Amino acid sequence: MRKVLVSFAFALAAVGAAAEPLKIKPLAEKKVAQLPPGTMVWRIENFPSLEQAKKAEGEWSLAVESAGKAWLFTLGASGGRTPGGTKVAEVGPIPRVSAPQYLLRINEATGPKGAVTSVHSHPGSEAFYVVAGEQSIRHPHGVLTVRIGEPAAGHGADVPMQVSSTGASDLLSLVMFVVDATRPFSSPAKMP
Repeated sequence: MRKVLVSFAFALAAVGAAAEPLKIKPLAEKKVAQLPPGTMVWRIENFPSLEQAKKAEGEWSLAVESAGKAWLFTLGASGGRTPGGTKVAEVGPIPRVSAPQYLLRINEATGPKGAVTSVHSHPGSEAFYVVAGEQSIRHPHGVLTVRIGEPAAGHGADVPMQVSSTGASDLLSLVMFVVDATRPFSSPAKMP
């Protein structure tokens, strides 16, 4: 509990001292008619090149380039592997959303310590993989702190959140989404 309170105080201090907004850059997205069956995780793999990652893309995969590496993010069951890829991590379980169509998206979040987003929500789930720095996600239940090598799944749909860079070095985070494609991707929100 003390760790959560300290993290919460740290995140609030970072929000108050924000010199600039956290930069969010969409890297890839695709719409799909259905989600994979069963419990879902995001599998994160590296490939020797973006071209090889794109060739390995499946129905629920997105290939991107970030931090000088080629990445493949695949939504599916735990324990899978893609030929040619090197497994980095699995993130999950990912909360399901029910929708007539789904949007899978990978964003890159960057910024110095104190950079922050506005309070917002998404019509689906979000998961985080930090490449550099540290990321804190403030939500109604406290603060989720994500460090290098410790991926984390966020909450489900329509949960208000505010994301900030809280590490000693600049943040570079890869953010995975499964959202209702028929609704706005992000909406302004208020913390309760």
